Amino acid sequence: MSGIRIERVAVEAIIDLRHAILRPGLPRETARFPGDDDPQTVHLAAKAGPKVVGCATILVNEWNGERACQLRGMAIDPAYQRRGIGRKMLAEVDLISAQKGTRLLWANVRKPATEFYQKCEWVIASEEFEIPTAGPHFKMVRRPG
Repeated sequence: MSGIRIERVAVEAIIDLRHAILRPGLPRETARFPGDDDPQTVHLAAKAGPKVVGCATILVNEWNGERACQLRGMAIDPAYQRRGIGRKMLAEVDLISAQKGTRLLWANVRKPATEFYQKCEWVIASEEFEIPTAGPHFKMVRRPG
């Protein structure tokens, strides 16, 4: 993972990777999410040199009536997976949550990614559900220490 930097970026910097990984075969505009342009929203890019190899978005959004941060659109380029980039990004997500004054994170996590999140101390908090065009998901939560 040497040489990988996690940076706060404008949403435009991560749209191409979001589209390629999370919305393949769909129009590029489907990679834009509600809340992307909110001034409180933070977009992260994992970079190998100038290349964006990972992305994540954190927005302030309630969970069951509690102020929380929602993690959306996290993706790692398949050529860079299993190198610790996702864990490094989640550590930055924890910091951002603390900066926002929240003690709760939540996300809609694709079923194949749930094991990774569980290893990072996230907990499944729902039954499996389907998101059209994206497949089976679970709601997951984390309360950073």
